[in-house]
Amino acid sequence: MVCSVFDVARSSFYDYKNRRNTIDANEVELRAQLNACFKLSRGSAGSRTLLAMLADLDIDVGLFKVRRLMRDMQLVSKQPGPHAYKVAVSERPEIPNQLNREFDVHNPNQVWCGDITYIWTGQKWSYLAVVIDLYARRAIGWAMSEKPDTALTIKALDRAYEQRGKPRGVMFHSDQGSQYSSTKFRQRLWRYQITQSMSRRGNCWDNSPMERVFRSLKTEWVPSIGYNSFKETEQDISFYLMNYYNWSRPHSHNDMKAPAVAEEKLNSLSGIS
Repeated sequence: MVCSVFDVARSSFYDYKNRRNTIDANEVELRAQLNACFKLSRGSAGSRTLLAMLADLDIDVGLFKVRRLMRDMQLVSKQPGPHAYKVAVSERPEIPNQLNREFDVHNPNQVWCGDITYIWTGQKWSYLAVVIDLYARRAIGWAMSEKPDTALTIKALDRAYEQRGKPRGVMFHSDQGSQYSSTKFRQRLWRYQITQSMSRRGNCWDNSPMERVFRSLKTEWVPSIGYNSFKETEQDISFYLMNYYNWSRPHSHNDMKAPAVAEEKLNSLSGIS
């Protein structure tokens, strides 16, 4: 009677019932992989990021299906809204802004960027310095300390310099923090034959790739109440930068490829060893 009222064939009704009672093994597997990728991102990945992560696993699925499954599974990304940056024009006369927001570079070890942030580690703040290569936004050096001093930035720079094979002709860009303008840090740059560039005072857009790294770290990875100890923080930050961020987290700059993966692909296409 209901089929007659709605002008639906009875065969269509029984087909619908059979489909409702049949388990789709492919979709069950897809949901499991989707949930695993979401957990790996600690709840930060949106539909486009999850789509890219699934593609890396050779799983062919569309964006709208990923969004539907996210709704069904109640997977909600915790990405924050856009941040408003201050604008300023003041430069250090002796260390000009040579990069001048030219963030798209064509070769590895052409421009590195560095910055410092703070993280709660049990009972006090600790400090993290990171260096990235703008070529594919890959994290290449980092260091943690209980003091935000020049030794911290030098340690991160040393690690980057060693990890990248002691390159020459690099430009290093940072903000105007005292750690980067200190005599000891500038002497280390001179020893490595690295050219220095500095953002204009109070202008975070001049070093926005580094701001983006720290924003992602704090919103996607660091627990909302911080860590329990300095050692725990070091281990977790190391895993985020050197493993998840470099090798698994899709980056919009690289057409949704992880930085290290994109860099190796670009190097292979360019014949760079």
